Amino acid sequence: MKTVEIICRNCGADTLLQREAIYDEFTKTGEKLCCAACGFEYATEEEVPYKKKSAEPVIFTEADRSAKVEVFDGDENAALCRYCANYLVNPFTQFCSLHKKEVQATDTCGQFEKAEEKEIADDLL
Repeated sequence: MKTVEIICRNCGADTLLQREAIYDEFTKTGEKLCCAACGFEYATEEEVPYKKKSAEPVIFTEADRSAKVEVFDGDENAALCRYCANYLVNPFTQFCSLHKKEVQATDTCGQFEKAEEKEIADDLL
C-alpha cells in the first residue's frame, strides 16, 4: 500500500492517500484511491487533491563550497607511461615494450616517447 500526502476534499483533513490494489482473482485490475482519515474514495488520479510541497530549506550556498583544487598544471602529467608510445595494455598486465617489463600507468622514465593520436575511423575504412 503506497501513501502520499493530500488535503481531503471530503473531510478537509491534512492526511494521506491510500492506494489499494483491486484484484480479479490473481489479476490486478486497478487501484482504489481513498482518504486515510475518512475513507472517501476518489474516482481517478486527477481528482486527488495532492498537498503542494513547500520548498526545502537551503542550508548551504555556493559561498560554502571549497575552492576547486587543480592537481596538475597544464601537461605536467603528460610524461606518464600511460601516454607513452611504448606502453602496451592487455586485460592481464600493463607492459613497457622498450624496457621489457611490467609497468603501471602512472610510472615515468627518462626515455618517454609521446604516443601519437590514432584515427581509428580512418584505419577501418
